[in-house]
Amino acid sequence: MILPIYVYGQAVLREVAKPVDLQMEGLDQLIDDMYETMKNADGVGIAAPQVGHSLRILIVDGTDIAEDYPELKDFKRIMINPEIIEASEETAEYSEGCLSVPDINCDVVRPKTITVKYINDKRETVTEQFDGFACRMVEHELDHLDGHMFIDRVSQIRRKLLGGKLRRLEARTFRPRYKIK
Repeated sequence: MILPIYVYGQAVLREVAKPVDLQMEGLDQLIDDMYETMKNADGVGIAAPQVGHSLRILIVDGTDIAEDYPELKDFKRIMINPEIIEASEETAEYSEGCLSVPDINCDVVRPKTITVKYINDKRETVTEQFDGFACRMVEHELDHLDGHMFIDRVSQIRRKLLGGKLRRLEARTFRPRYKIK
């Protein structure tokens, strides 16, 4: 089922998400719904807070952008209770956008590589290192689980310049291309 995507200004996007109980009723359905919602909105990542659930779940899928990023040809991950256990001091800058902040893109500096420990959809514990655009995707979604958004990572002057657009998002005076809350 396609769920509404919560956009900038919704309180759930600023909460620190709660750990997931793997025995939670409806967990697999929520994951399926999140994936369907992300694909419907042409996204490459989504976190549970973006669909109104303050839970530590994220999905990233780079297969649709593999033409531009060949290393993402088979890159799809479902992460439950993910945590960064190591991050490089070396950083990289990329332009980011977000389903919860539609029509805004900004350059964001993040660690170049990270190591993440998480539980996958088969309930297996995995520790994996990410770099390149896959790293960027995972870092972006992990931020959502801690109540942060990519616009929090841009300079104050850039945020000031985005003020009008952000106010329109909060006021819902824009035309979304997907179902929002």
